[in-house]
Amino acid sequence: MSAQVREKGVVVAIDGPSGAGKSTITKLLAARLGYINIDTGAMFRSVALMAKRRHIDPDDDVSLAELCRALDISFLRNGEGYRVIVDGEDVSRAIRTEEISLLTSRISARKPVRAALLELQRRMGAQGGVILEGRDIGTVVFPDAEVKFFLSASAEERGRRRYLELVARGENVTLEETVAKVVRRDKQDAEREHAPLRCADDALSIDSTALSIEEVLQIMEATVRERVSRQEVVGH
Repeated sequence: MSAQVREKGVVVAIDGPSGAGKSTITKLLAARLGYINIDTGAMFRSVALMAKRRHIDPDDDVSLAELCRALDISFLRNGEGYRVIVDGEDVSRAIRTEEISLLTSRISARKPVRAALLELQRRMGAQGGVILEGRDIGTVVFPDAEVKFFLSASAEERGRRRYLELVARGENVTLEETVAKVVRRDKQDAEREHAPLRCADDALSIDSTALSIEEVLQIMEATVRERVSRQEVVGH
């Protein structure tokens, strides 16, 4: 890990497969630490949503690059959470559908999209005091992050969580098809050409299949606070 001392704290990277609970954990951990939550997954989902609306082929790199350059993506605090704003529109719910999830996996694998968002993500997190979650934060976006986690769970458990979430929203889905989509998303993420999903060599791997949210949070919070203490010593 990097020995540098950032102005506002450490950079925390949380990677892992779809449905592992990264978004929920990141939001809660950021609130406990007083850190900024940069949801990189929401950024890619936003690009996917706008590509769909503008009928852009997910394999059309030129059009995708132009789209990324034109989009204004930002996060607006909302209590302990946040809203995702794209070109002035709140797309927080629109980017969370199953259709956009699958499209995001394809679009996020395109090199121009990753390059455009990579620069923005690094700029947002350079001073520290941030938590970023995604699939390649600790391996590509911030390989020098002071704290790295790889949060996972069995495909069956992740599918079950996603199923309950969708049912609560009133969507007509089955547990079997939801688990199948999780498995398909895993395959896409692991086999994509650019920045495939993998656990960084220096990441702390956490399997949340049998753990509660609070148990995962306690592990992560203790790890981050211990690293912050070491950074403060270095800073002095």
